[in-house]
Amino acid sequence: MIKTLKESKAKLSELVDLASRGEDVLISVRGRVKVRLTRAAADMGASDRTRWVRELRRLQKSWRRAVTHPTVEEILSQLREDRF
Repeated sequence: MIKTLKESKAKLSELVDLASRGEDVLISVRGRVKVRLTRAAADMGASDRTRWVRELRRLQKSWRRAVTHPTVEEILSQLREDRF
């Protein structure tokens, strides 16, 4: 179902009800679909959250190792090279 933004504002509670029952509701702005209302995923259990946080921390650590920052000497050397 596609509704305009103006229609959606007037009937938001009805559209939320439709989406909660499984129907995707697309909202358009100036003739282009911009947003989709859809049923929310089931709430994560405690074990899912713990697993998700653990994975996020692992990814953060690997990202930090992958990112290297230049030293002050390297930056100054690069600036000097750019002058010539």
